[in-house]
Amino acid sequence: MNPRLAAVRVLAQVLDQGRSLAEALPQVQRELPERDRALVQELCYGVLRRRDLLQAVLEQLLSKPLRAREREVQLLLLVGLHQILHMRTPPHAAVSATVEVTRVLGKKWAAGLANAVLRRALRERESLLAAVPAAARLSHPDWLQDALRDAWPKEAEGLMEANNLHPPMSLRVNTQRQSRDEYRRELDEAGIAAAPGPHAEEALLLEKPRGVESLPGFAEGRVSVQDQAAQLAAALLDVPAGARVLDACAAPGGKTCHLLERQPELAELVAVELDPLRMPRIQENLARLELHAKLVEGDAARPADWWDGRPFERILLDAPCSATGVIRRHPDIKWLRRADDIPRLAALQEKLLEALWPLLAEGGRLLYATCSVLPVENSEQIQRFLTRHPEARCEPLPGSWGREQACGRQILSGDEGMDGFYYACLSKRG
Repeated sequence: MNPRLAAVRVLAQVLDQGRSLAEALPQVQRELPERDRALVQELCYGVLRRRDLLQAVLEQLLSKPLRAREREVQLLLLVGLHQILHMRTPPHAAVSATVEVTRVLGKKWAAGLANAVLRRALRERESLLAAVPAAARLSHPDWLQDALRDAWPKEAEGLMEANNLHPPMSLRVNTQRQSRDEYRRELDEAGIAAAPGPHAEEALLLEKPRGVESLPGFAEGRVSVQDQAAQLAAALLDVPAGARVLDACAAPGGKTCHLLERQPELAELVAVELDPLRMPRIQENLARLELHAKLVEGDAARPADWWDGRPFERILLDAPCSATGVIRRHPDIKWLRRADDIPRLAALQEKLLEALWPLLAEGGRLLYATCSVLPVENSEQIQRFLTRHPEARCEPLPGSWGREQACGRQILSGDEGMDGFYYACLSKRG
């Protein structure tokens, strides 16, 4: 399949059928030769990051809107414009390859249109971009722009701009095998530039993203890929030797593995996951790192179905959320999420907190985490919980990262290169 046509097919599934990029993209990539897969990924991610901006440019270049039945032509033109405006594709290649796809689609009439639109975009690039309205330039749906401005009036525009950028690649060094400095020297010898993460003890930040197969020791479990913000969880939970630990919403298992790497002398780590299709990812991660946890397929909101009655000294609740802190890694989130998802998710988070709190031992700690930047899922959620539970105490968080909240701390997307995350640590009074 032509890679640009493949990108059109993926975009149609995401934008018109509501499929996630994680579902649609790999399925199409499997039909492509290895050499084309990265290009298709870049085209899909790029168009989803800047959909509204590209659409606003396209509308300037069309004398009249395309009919709804010409959706594939419209998506193809967005793909072509993304190459011209944001990629280093040679101009003649971007134009000719796009025109060629109109013929593959059986739309010979569109060949002249594509040629004219893209050539004019090349000539008038700066003036076309200058005429794009500010809201379209940010390329976020209206409801999300409003929610971010309500929550973070001073930071909202910078936050949305950060959401439209390529994220950096962060590694987590398995310090059971070697120190961070030792692995950094190994990367240096391999010609891979990396710097220590300032906030997570095991984090290395790569200067340039690369495939995991080129990382020394990846297959042997000496290193994993995980954003620095996500790596904070294991340190914040501060698990002592001999503790019984619950990871309540465990897939894909990155935090489960990190907890075991940092504290190998646990009494037990129980990893609970509701989705049976995500369980193999936890097993794969544990196997690659040669770690062991007790895996339970179950609903964390219904512990009566799987809990044995023995309390946990530590609980990690990485709660299902809007994922508004990781849009730069998953740009389809912007277009798939709806405003009415947020109260539904907040209700689920509350249900999980109430269900898991009785499982925590007296004197134990529960770390609440989300990859959301919306207060209703984060600081406001925890404030409501503290009001209902006088036996719960908000613990101060160590470190200098993020923004202090009434309880916990919030990282906004792009803060010091990190994903957007919220953390709050609750202890139970005896």
